[in-house]
Amino acid sequence: MKTQVAIIGGGPSGLLLSQLLHTVGISSIVLERKTKDYVLGRIRAGVLEQGMVNLMRRAGVSERMDAEGYVHNGTVISNADELIELNFTKLTGTPVLVYGQTEVTRDLYEAREKAGGQIEFEVEDVVIHDAKTDAPYLTYTVHGEERRIDCDYVAGCDGFHGVSRQTIPDDVRQEFEKVYPFGWLGILSETPPVHHELIYSNSPHGFALCSMRNANLSRYYVQVPLTDKVEEWSDDRFWGELKKRIPAEVAEKLVTGPSIEKSIAPLRSFVTEPMSWGRLFLCGDAAHIVPPTGAKGLNTAASDIHYLFEALKAHYLEGDDSGIEGYSEKALLRVWKAERFSWWMTNLLHRFPDQGPFDIKMQQAELNFLRDNEDAQKVLAQNYVGLPY
Repeated sequence: MKTQVAIIGGGPSGLLLSQLLHTVGISSIVLERKTKDYVLGRIRAGVLEQGMVNLMRRAGVSERMDAEGYVHNGTVISNADELIELNFTKLTGTPVLVYGQTEVTRDLYEAREKAGGQIEFEVEDVVIHDAKTDAPYLTYTVHGEERRIDCDYVAGCDGFHGVSRQTIPDDVRQEFEKVYPFGWLGILSETPPVHHELIYSNSPHGFALCSMRNANLSRYYVQVPLTDKVEEWSDDRFWGELKKRIPAEVAEKLVTGPSIEKSIAPLRSFVTEPMSWGRLFLCGDAAHIVPPTGAKGLNTAASDIHYLFEALKAHYLEGDDSGIEGYSEKALLRVWKAERFSWWMTNLLHRFPDQGPFDIKMQQAELNFLRDNEDAQKVLAQNYVGLPY
């Protein structure tokens, strides 16, 4: 096969890039390691920045998102029993939209299938060849059958464990990583959300987050040691721990129920530089990971897709290669700002194993400053709703 852009990874990043390219007549083929059902079964975050919302609209896949997404004008940070309410719309003029990543992916699959887009599932043994030449190609197998795609460019949207990042030679690639000494235990329950906005909770018992997917589907998290196992956490134990970590007035309103999904996610900050090598471009988790505290994972991937789409569009439609040549530098400038915000939020709200009395006092002082200072609230709000592309 031959195409203009070969995209490795059939998650939201790869699908969004493929759909955007389709809108301007640029061909692509998407390769996905898993089945479509597996991809749609992954439970992920659902807070969308305005930039991501605009990209979905630009791609022509926003109808269900606009109809079913929940506009959130702010968020709440709790400090023990105190609630600090932040109004994003008042502070920045921009809200965020709560719409599950699974639903984003579902909408993109539907659009690609409707347009006759090529997506190969259950792909194995992907190898990127000649990325530093003007004729790169991919080889791979599907159910034991060997296949090849010749292309102009390769977009690596295949996540942290994918082949794309590893294709960049060790002497070219530099990696920066911070692994946090805890994880998030998350559950999904068919219960009404405890609050109309997300609640990020700092408490002596550890961090907790109250979020939602819709009016009868809630997502809750508590900070746990990395040594904990999901099997050790019954639903009753989870609900009891959550109630201890959120303000009493909120805990009283909490509607509990059986979990329909439960998992523990480790937290890490990770960036690789550069994000391009020859005609290979990295996007999303293939290039960077953020702790989920700042709701930046999917949104930072979206900004990568924006920069790469605009660069490829300029190349094919205008003969302008400046965007392609500057992709890595431009994307990384925004990536590191998102990393900083997520790192700051994580440090602000979690309890660390080596935290002493002084560290806890500093955390409290930071929260009190945030409560009392509108400029500090604006800085948080600007980062949360999304820095400009």
